[in-house]
Amino acid sequence: MRSEDIEDYASGNTNAHKMAAKQQEISVTEFFEKNKHILGFDSRSKSLLMGIKEAVDNALDACEEAGFLPDLFVKVERLPEEEEYKITVEDNGPGIIHRMMPNVFGRLLYGSRFHALRQSRGQQGIGISATVMYGNISTGKPAHIESKIEGADEVAWKMDITIDTKTNRPVVDNDVAFTWEGKDHGTKVEYTTKGRYITGKQSIFEYLRNTAIVNPHARVEFHDPEGKRYVFERATEQMPPKSKEIKPHPEGMEIGDLMKYAQNTQQKTVNAFLKNDFSRITERISDEILSKAGVDPSAKPSSLTRDQCKAMIGAIAQVKIMAPPTDCLSPIGDALIKKGLMHVLDGLRPDYYATPVTRPPKSVNGNPFIVEAGIVYGGEIPSDEQVTILRFANRVPLLYQQGACTITKAISEVDWRRYGLEQRGGKGIPFGPAIILVHVASTKVPFTSEGKEAVASFAEMQGEIEQALRLCARNLKSHLNKMERKSKTGAKFEIVKTLIPAMAAKASSMLGRPVPDLSRTISKIMNVVWVEPSAKKEGKNAVAASFTVYNYTNVERTVRIHTQLPKECVNLTLFSNPSFMEMNDEGKATWEIRGLQPSESLKIPFELKGELADTFDPEDVYISGINPVLVMGAEALPGDWGIKGLEITESEDVPIEDEEETEEAEDLGDE
Repeated sequence: MRSEDIEDYASGNTNAHKMAAKQQEISVTEFFEKNKHILGFDSRSKSLLMGIKEAVDNALDACEEAGFLPDLFVKVERLPEEEEYKITVEDNGPGIIHRMMPNVFGRLLYGSRFHALRQSRGQQGIGISATVMYGNISTGKPAHIESKIEGADEVAWKMDITIDTKTNRPVVDNDVAFTWEGKDHGTKVEYTTKGRYITGKQSIFEYLRNTAIVNPHARVEFHDPEGKRYVFERATEQMPPKSKEIKPHPEGMEIGDLMKYAQNTQQKTVNAFLKNDFSRITERISDEILSKAGVDPSAKPSSLTRDQCKAMIGAIAQVKIMAPPTDCLSPIGDALIKKGLMHVLDGLRPDYYATPVTRPPKSVNGNPFIVEAGIVYGGEIPSDEQVTILRFANRVPLLYQQGACTITKAISEVDWRRYGLEQRGGKGIPFGPAIILVHVASTKVPFTSEGKEAVASFAEMQGEIEQALRLCARNLKSHLNKMERKSKTGAKFEIVKTLIPAMAAKASSMLGRPVPDLSRTISKIMNVVWVEPSAKKEGKNAVAASFTVYNYTNVERTVRIHTQLPKECVNLTLFSNPSFMEMNDEGKATWEIRGLQPSESLKIPFELKGELADTFDPEDVYISGINPVLVMGAEALPGDWGIKGLEITESEDVPIEDEEETEEAEDLGDE
């Protein structure tokens, strides 16, 4: 070694020493300050939306946890400075105690939900503090926070907050108590930020409108920079069920996760570790897993090796474990999805809201999730464009990175040509007058980035989304086929009712004889039992509904009519009808019509009252006790007749099934 090298080494002047001297810890705030795009602040228009999104998400979470129906106020004001806007978001939540306000709004990765296994919009403790940080660095102005907690004697507090990005700590100014007139509790956030206000599919208005669809219990008021006021009134007073914290589910868990849990557990044995630290693991299941893995049940969890954990993961995959509990999730529910869509999209006057579908809970990476889907069809929705996709995760709209989202990929994989929509090549986003909604609810949604703009691709989740879409699309196809058959038969019926009586009248006039009763003749020609559903809104929360059954066959008929009712809206008018038979706990109602003579009809009227009354779809009606090929206007009740190979008696003159009916039967059989 040269003498000068020895001197450099001794004095610490080697390259390694020089490089080591430059190394230092980086604050998480400083990291995100230099990498704002990771959080979604990567353009002026997107940054404006992301800040409002984070504030609204926090407000909705707070209101729901406290049991308050959310009442949100959002205002965007354009300031004289170029591209500067003042944003105000105010809620009626429980408020934030004074000493916690600086940390909530001025410290990244500070929150209460990161370790909790339950559904919530906020998960990482980054969102609102990142919004404050971006406002600080883009305009140099502090955020202004006001909050009042519940209690008549409590005072409100307000303060200005900036973030020290070197230390990830809040800097507070003007911290004073004040009297908040006219407000019992809530939080108000005001901040100034650089941005660009836009309209269209990725606008603030669109985000708030979509938020109202999947949060029908919330009222949202929005003031745009032009001074226009928009109000999305709440569609229901029904609060979503509160999600409860659960233990991790072992299905889909990785080896590293199991090793981490084993090192941190308080349990003394591996057997107790499995039973007490995971959901759905019983004594029997624990014994079966450990037996298959060849692990001693009395061993200490901290002593588990990587190979033992790998064997346990393999054993878990072989053992049948009950699905994760659902009380950790808060799905929207079929009725409220439909209510939200109807309430917000009513201006498009759609022809049909396909019955929404909520899938059973599944698990990915140990985190339970539920998929929900709905389809809106027809009306003023453009028919020559790609369908509109509404993506949601934990009740939050996803407006960006549509192409990178597993929801979009699942939609593209479904063969929509089988369900009445145009799709070139059988793959890709379909074309047609439709809006497709997909909601993923999970204890931890696997987003592609901290910006929470798209759901990452997991085979289990994409498969569930595809299943939900197919079930929902099947409802749409059934409706379209029924409407087409009904239209064709209706046109034929009108011709028969007009032409034959006209011919009879002309012949009778020429022969000087009275016009004969042709009702039996018309019935024999038509040879169908016609079900005519009807529903008419009467006031805000009332619907007058009915099913009229016409016997256009030449024999006496006894049939049963079945439909799904919003059970909260049922009243005595349903039970007072002499044809009514029963209604179960799920709202499935049944009427029996006995001895309906040829050429006669019977009307079944009833009334629904309540905020979910307008979600009742009279077209979703089923019939039993008769060959469904003889029926127009109602579907066969599943289980009453086989989907394929309908048995036709010789005494009945049955029209040949058309190709659409055959395709639908095959489609049902495929699933």
